[in-house]
Amino acid sequence: MRGSCNRYFGTAKAVLLLAALVAAGGHALAQEAGASNSIERIDATQTSVGVFLTIQLKQPLGVAPANFSVTNPARIAIDLPLTVNNLGRSSVEINQGDLRSVNVVQAQGRARVVLNLRVPVTYTVTAQGNAIQVVLGSKAEAATFPAPQPVAPQAAAAQPSHAPMAPEPRTIRAIDFRRGAVGEGRVVVDLSDPTTSVDIRQQGQQIVVDFLNASLPESMRRRLDVSDFGTPIAMVSTTQQGGNVHMVIEPRGLWEQNAYQSDTHFVVEVKPVKEDPTRLFQGTRQGYQGERLSLNFQNVDVRSLLQVIADFTNLNIITSDSVQGAITLRLKDVPWDQALDIILQSKGLDMRKNGNVILVAPRDELATKEKLELEARSQIQELEPLHTENFVVNYQKAEDVRKLLVDEKQRMLSKRGSVVVDPRTNQLFVQDTSAQLEEVRRLISRIDIPVPQVLIEARIVEADDEFSRDIGARLGFAHPGPHAWINSGQGSSFTPLPTGQTTCPTGATCIGGTQITNLNFVNLPAAALNGFNPGTLGLTLFNSGVTSVLNLELSALELDGRGKVISSPRVVTADKVKAAIEQGNDIPYQTNTQLGGPGQIQFRKAVLRLEVTPQITPEGSVFLDVKVNKDTPSATVSGSGGVAIDTKNVTTQVLVENGGTVVLGGIYQQTERTTVTKIPWLGDIPVLGNLFKDQFKQNNRTELLIFITPRVISEKVTQAARS
Repeated sequence: MRGSCNRYFGTAKAVLLLAALVAAGGHALAQEAGASNSIERIDATQTSVGVFLTIQLKQPLGVAPANFSVTNPARIAIDLPLTVNNLGRSSVEINQGDLRSVNVVQAQGRARVVLNLRVPVTYTVTAQGNAIQVVLGSKAEAATFPAPQPVAPQAAAAQPSHAPMAPEPRTIRAIDFRRGAVGEGRVVVDLSDPTTSVDIRQQGQQIVVDFLNASLPESMRRRLDVSDFGTPIAMVSTTQQGGNVHMVIEPRGLWEQNAYQSDTHFVVEVKPVKEDPTRLFQGTRQGYQGERLSLNFQNVDVRSLLQVIADFTNLNIITSDSVQGAITLRLKDVPWDQALDIILQSKGLDMRKNGNVILVAPRDELATKEKLELEARSQIQELEPLHTENFVVNYQKAEDVRKLLVDEKQRMLSKRGSVVVDPRTNQLFVQDTSAQLEEVRRLISRIDIPVPQVLIEARIVEADDEFSRDIGARLGFAHPGPHAWINSGQGSSFTPLPTGQTTCPTGATCIGGTQITNLNFVNLPAAALNGFNPGTLGLTLFNSGVTSVLNLELSALELDGRGKVISSPRVVTADKVKAAIEQGNDIPYQTNTQLGGPGQIQFRKAVLRLEVTPQITPEGSVFLDVKVNKDTPSATVSGSGGVAIDTKNVTTQVLVENGGTVVLGGIYQQTERTTVTKIPWLGDIPVLGNLFKDQFKQNNRTELLIFITPRVISEKVTQAARS
């Protein structure tokens, strides 16, 4: 038997950010999009300073291309606009320093150059003629590029000249924290310069981020407590250490982190991870994640090969005595967890992981062993002595907890377990095995927590603006002749004065011995508005002998009113519990029987009512199922004796942030009315026709708006749920 083992460290090759196109197809796509440049060659040189990567283009860019970096997995992406891949391949193997390979992908008329790194490093990107220079390494900022390759004279003539400029100081402009949709925490740092070098690493259970050659304002040098957001991040501390900005992120529990940068925003994302003891690597990343190694063995014993993998990974591998046989394999540059999976599958083996200990045995042997363990555990449970323990329930009803424990669909107790409730003291007496009692204790600690309280306040605003105007006229004419006449009150008839009487009767209005009568041939006066009579202006014309009398009376009234009614019901309720509050009148009405006789007296509500069911979301917002009514009695219905009810209501579901206000709905009404009462033909005469008509104008506007504001007034629930 002979064999050899070569291994080296490195990170797994990451999937490209964009789907790779074939060279010919991508070239055609870019040409259709109007691409005028192409990538001709990619070279790399390793020096004591770092790795110098040169991307040779057909034409110069003039300015440094847009770029960004990702720390997990470590990558640098450079976007070249209007550029195609003319290399003939989409991947270039480098394997120099921290640079493993370079991938080129095309999409939407541009080329993206992706640098696959072993570890995150600082870098700079500049444009020099037809070449894009990338310097990788911890000294990238102070490094000088090697002399650029000669370019064609016409290309050199097209190169713009740039005068050296003093670099502006780099600062941290803002530090923000956000919660993601699946509970991840994001620390967002706003940089003044997108080329700021960032060093991110994990030290124990902390994430340390250093922003090199940057300054931090005094107002941002603080320790942020973000534990209330419900993410794995508990604290974020930022300080100034010399010429660098030092940030420490303190997660808790089991988590995984990822960092990326987009323009001036650097984001550190920490996701919660549910522990799976059977997986070699915890986290949400799929596929193989182990460090790469190369294996070349011929007819090697399987047990010896597993020992080689144990030495490489520093894991404890226990091999069953039934693992026998030899294997011949040649693996080059594969993750070690994939190599282990290949070995186990080829020999019909399986593994079980517990912490950093891996047990390797044949599949049938492991299945049989686990079956025997389950049977033994079931038998022990049947014979294990029972214990009794009492649980005091503080926030729940003991009877509700009992129903949950003995539910037939998902019973929390064993077959031998039982539970008794004492409603007077709200206690549970549970009898079961020690293991089941521990499960009951864990369940009660999770559900017996204070329920959040929510204050819901609604505002119903009713505003009205009323305007009315009525203008009318009365016109009368009389011709009593040469004698003195007195109005008898019978229409247009006249009665002469008694013989020998030359004075006007008492209470009558006379001029020159003749009473002035108002025989209204045109009677179109203005009507009363809102209980107020119109004002009048009268004018009487007569001749010297008072044989002819002309009487004119103008009446007008204008009404302008504004009003606003604000109703503000509010109610406090628990999370997911319906609450209602109302105020108003019960209006009685009488029903009729089938024979037409009087029936019973019944009541109809005319109330202001708020009915709402709140639900607090994990993000801290409040989802409301709300119904608002605003009913008021109106005029009595003629003929029935009943009272009409003006109804205003809204029923909806809405999501509102804690303490925010949202408009549930609104109704706007405007009534415009113009009524003209006139004598035909005479009322149409310009100017003079106003004496023969009555004009009424009305413009009323009403508006209804309904606002609602929820506020969470209990913060102990979140803390109890996390403890």
